[in-house]
Amino acid sequence: MTNPFLETWDTPFGLPPFDRIAVGDWMPATEAALAEARAAVETIAANPEAPNFDNTVAALEMSDEALGRVLSAFYAVASADSTPALQALQRDFAPMLSAHMSWVIGNQALFERIDALWQTRETLDLGPEEARVLMLTHRRFVRAGAQLEGQAAVRMAEIRTRLSVLGTQFSQNLLADESAWTMPLSEEELAKLPAGLRSAAKAAGGDKGAVITLSRSLVVPFLQYSPNRELRRRAFEAWGARGMNGGETDNRAIAAETLKLREERAKLLGHDDYASWKLETEMAGSPQAVRELLHAVWTPARAAAEADAAIYADMLHADGHEGPLEPWDWRYYAEGRRRAEHEIDDGTLKPYLQLDRMIEAAFSVAHRLFGIEAREIEAPAYHPDARTFEITRRGEHLAVFVGDWFARPSKRSGAWCTTMRDQHRMAGRDVRPLVLNVCNFAKPDAGEPALLSFDDARTLFHEFGHALHQMLSDVTYESISATSVARDFVELPSQLFEHWLEVPEVLREFATHAETGEPMPEALMDRMLAAANFDQGFATVEQTASAIVDLEFHCGTAPADPMQRQAEVLEEIGMPRAIAMRHATPHFAHVFSGDGYAAGYYSYLWSEMMDADAFEAFRETGDAFDPETAARLEEHVLSRGGSEEAGVLYERFRGSTPDVAALLRGRGLAA
Repeated sequence: MTNPFLETWDTPFGLPPFDRIAVGDWMPATEAALAEARAAVETIAANPEAPNFDNTVAALEMSDEALGRVLSAFYAVASADSTPALQALQRDFAPMLSAHMSWVIGNQALFERIDALWQTRETLDLGPEEARVLMLTHRRFVRAGAQLEGQAAVRMAEIRTRLSVLGTQFSQNLLADESAWTMPLSEEELAKLPAGLRSAAKAAGGDKGAVITLSRSLVVPFLQYSPNRELRRRAFEAWGARGMNGGETDNRAIAAETLKLREERAKLLGHDDYASWKLETEMAGSPQAVRELLHAVWTPARAAAEADAAIYADMLHADGHEGPLEPWDWRYYAEGRRRAEHEIDDGTLKPYLQLDRMIEAAFSVAHRLFGIEAREIEAPAYHPDARTFEITRRGEHLAVFVGDWFARPSKRSGAWCTTMRDQHRMAGRDVRPLVLNVCNFAKPDAGEPALLSFDDARTLFHEFGHALHQMLSDVTYESISATSVARDFVELPSQLFEHWLEVPEVLREFATHAETGEPMPEALMDRMLAAANFDQGFATVEQTASAIVDLEFHCGTAPADPMQRQAEVLEEIGMPRAIAMRHATPHFAHVFSGDGYAAGYYSYLWSEMMDADAFEAFRETGDAFDPETAARLEEHVLSRGGSEEAGVLYERFRGSTPDVAALLRGRGLAA
């Protein structure tokens, strides 16, 4: 049969024809696309005409279009519905793609053309977008080692290849550990859990009976609600041990080698350490600026957590348990305290937070803010759970959105937004994006509605905020499209969109009971919103500790033993004994599955400084859906991608950049 990637797709809106793609199609399609990309680069580099923006930079932007078409579809499937065959392909692709990148960066004739344009940029009469793309292209080549020569250039290519292999293996090891562990529950233990959790545990176990897995949507509620301390301990320790169980899936050596190679790469490029190199192009600018932010957050968060820990220890002892409060106790006693103080629990809330209604809520908010409409359509999908929507505005096609919300063993943990096609207008075309949101919510029994916790609903809104950034992008060049922005700016649209989940009029319309259809009672809504910042000491400590460890890993000399260094950093900052890092080193996929968030996990907090301030812009008008403020947000943030510096874009929207006080107020850690 013909390889689908060698054909023109007649699918709705050019979606990948997943129903016709076989495992055997991926490798030949990738090899053909790599050959096409290489030929395109060779043509650009050998062009006898003098370099100009169109024949060099714009041409380079288009050179790997076929490769992107294949790989965006492949990695969407490999992350969300993996198989041993796809994992083997990932391992094969990692060195292939790294070698191609090294070849492009090392093509001296190509870089000379780019450098010549950069050196004469003031004479080129470029528009703002073109000037930005030229700067970013030149900077990308330089930061990747294009100016290195001889053995240094060879070594840089070796490092790049090895890091790509290590990142792939880290991810696959983590997925293997998460998929391998289950804890069966007896009927007696199952009966002690809320109905929604019982249903999810039964669905996860299938014919084997009810089980707890290491999916966050199962293990966290179990830690909240199970009165069996021993079972909580077993579940928590298995969750925390991901990536460090010994054997082939142990990630500790991978983390150590990764950190060492990153340090070597930074030094080859003339930097003292990896963090200095990485942060040079982010909003923060330097490790010191990040350190100041993290410690400004850490001090009040730790104080709040320690005060809460004393309360929970008393509750533990009142239950007849001796000894100190442990990490597997915290969520259980915090949930008990939340029930007592706010008269709510997930068992009460979840029936009002149906997945389908929360999807409708996200679409409705986006419609009221930006005028978009969503219509579910039939289209080929990589998994039956994935749902496809056409997004329009004023009757015109804007994007395709795919939502894949349920957990399964073949899906990596967490939640994310990615694309299978980015918005751009290169070569006179109007290319609209294909956007994918992936979550890991517990799947209900057949015929039952999927019910979310408030945190789950917040995650859904968060990822749809990323999707809006993709769908509302309006730039010419793909390299500056949508989320192609500084890492500590990329979380602004997603975290900002979360705020609309707490707008009462949104909840009144969409938080309806799964059985009765009645809206959430006002008193319950008030209690839920009043508890929105409950236990923020814990949440902020576990997140900030992870960010501090990430930063210190990448400052100075790379640690030979990351686990020892992790322990040292946690001791230095006074980590409360009953709280664990949100992401311990062996399962810190943000940092070790790739370079994206390496020395950059702080970016969620950096963006939060802005999102709290940005939502205030709406509050100040007295209308959470103020049309002028929404239009300004789209014009200066959501539509502009990376076409200008992040700080400039934000200040155009808001007038100034906020400080850490906005973040602390938003979390209830400051007046």
